[in-house]
Amino acid sequence: MTTLSAQTLTLPVAALGAENPLPPLRGHRDPHRVENLDSLPDDLAENIRYGGLRTVLPCLDQDGYGRTLTEQPLPALVLENDHLRATVLPSLGGRLYSLVHKPSGQELLYRNPVIQPANLALRNAWFAGGVEWNLGSTGHWTGTCSPLHAARVEGPDGTPVLRLWEWERSRNLVVQLDFWLPEDSDLLYVGARIQNPSPDVVPAYWWSNIAVEQSPETRVLVPADEAWRFGYTKSLELVGVPAYDGIDLTYPMRHGRAVDFFFEPLPGQRPWIAAVDAEGNGLVQASTERLRGRKLFVWGEGRGGRRWQEWLSPGLEGPGYCEIQAGLARTQLEHLKLPGATNWTWLEAYGRVSVDPVAAHGEWGQARAATDGVLADRLEDLEAREREWLGVADAAPGERLAVGSGWGALELARTRWAVSAGTPFGEETIGERERAWVPVLEGRAPGAVDGTLVGWKDLLEDAEESWLTWYHRGVARWYAGDGAGATEAWRASGDNPWALRNLAMVTGELAAYERAAELLPDLVPLVVEAATAALEVDPARAGRILDRAPDDDQRIRLLRVRHLLEIGEAAAAEVLLDEGVEPSGVREGDNPLADFWRRAQEMLGTARPVPARYEFGMSGD
Repeated sequence: MTTLSAQTLTLPVAALGAENPLPPLRGHRDPHRVENLDSLPDDLAENIRYGGLRTVLPCLDQDGYGRTLTEQPLPALVLENDHLRATVLPSLGGRLYSLVHKPSGQELLYRNPVIQPANLALRNAWFAGGVEWNLGSTGHWTGTCSPLHAARVEGPDGTPVLRLWEWERSRNLVVQLDFWLPEDSDLLYVGARIQNPSPDVVPAYWWSNIAVEQSPETRVLVPADEAWRFGYTKSLELVGVPAYDGIDLTYPMRHGRAVDFFFEPLPGQRPWIAAVDAEGNGLVQASTERLRGRKLFVWGEGRGGRRWQEWLSPGLEGPGYCEIQAGLARTQLEHLKLPGATNWTWLEAYGRVSVDPVAAHGEWGQARAATDGVLADRLEDLEAREREWLGVADAAPGERLAVGSGWGALELARTRWAVSAGTPFGEETIGERERAWVPVLEGRAPGAVDGTLVGWKDLLEDAEESWLTWYHRGVARWYAGDGAGATEAWRASGDNPWALRNLAMVTGELAAYERAAELLPDLVPLVVEAATAALEVDPARAGRILDRAPDDDQRIRLLRVRHLLEIGEAAAAEVLLDEGVEPSGVREGDNPLADFWRRAQEMLGTARPVPARYEFGMSGD
């Protein structure tokens, strides 16, 4: 018997905190930039050049979290039969948090014992573990730490289906996930659909990001003999599988540094990927044809990689996790063209796989063939299962189990686009934040300062004038590439911290930054921006800004270290570093604490080694 129930999961959680109200006019530095495009196959290079996201607007950054963990209840939706128990977190991007194989008691995923956000996503906040669904653009998606709509739907076999859906705001796409666990199935099926309700071609991106527990004996198996290697050094290279650089790359813990391997699928092979332990047991993920790409990611066993694992799982015991992934394109660096008024669908399958351990850890061709043989019968009906699922994909949701945002309802009120009856965005979902923009539909001024709806540029140009209208016009113009028009609008908005901050960011006017910080001295992200900009050219001004800053924020403390180094007070900077700095938002690919430590040592003429707690480098030791 298959059951679907709403439960509560209590975990140590670092609260997300409030969104950053400052519009992200520029994207974060992207560690995934590729510079050897001319040496790549034409189609691969074209897909990498196409569709990059300039900014996550209209979304805002989620950077208000810290590193204090408290026991908190989280809503959980549990789908279960005699073989599997799947636990989904609807308030955190629909993350498949746990998948337990009941007969053996084996947890098939890396189940993080805590929820600790860190700065790895497009909007900053991201947490490790489980299966994450990534729609939109290269990186962890805009909804990864946000709630989704959820409801019960009757499956094609009469068993309950758990449906989740939401509006992805940076691309105006609808994501739908249907979790289906037939009564006699030892595979969890996840029907995925991307809807493009607009008439325009939209860059599309999808990767299912699967965290699995690793050990020295863990091996990743996949039907491929080649892979595109990306080592975060701005180039892609095609390498053989499994032998690379003196190791067998399919064993995650043999790598010294963070690295991606995007596997080249063998012609005629069903797409699948598995991670098995010393006994040949583990997780397999497979799919129908559209989800063709497969990937292995490791943090690496250097000090920086281990530090990241500890950072994402405070109190970590054991070797941590690696990621196996599945995507629409060959690599995670590409975007595909999704035509207007078009849906893309596929079916994924998740379950336990058991392969003879001698074969699984033997010669590569033998290991692949043995795994493929074990999977053949279990996956032969995957296309038929997808057709069955599509028969209910448009069924109206039944009992509501969770509520997402009202942004989809607001966009549909503006555009009148059509979406599936299976993923409704009713007017009742419009909350206070979305309601602040309803007046713009009627030609009046918006009612909130945060979260400019940049797609509403024409409506904003026609709205009644106010300082707030001019401010939002500026953001929308900037997003559209009209820098001169944006600065004109922000100057017209007047002496307010929001417009001044934007002017400072795009023009470099430090006086505007300093004035904005004076007007909003308690908005830490603004103070951090202003002081950071001043440190580049005017440390004295940066010092004045920091003198007025709150003392209890680790981001400010990190800037104080940098300021002391800029003005030549390395001994004082060393004191702060010795006392401890722990900024929660260390960005993937950055290593500021180690950099400042080394700089202080150089200035002092000493050579104390970087403490392990400050080493976030992804390039190995």
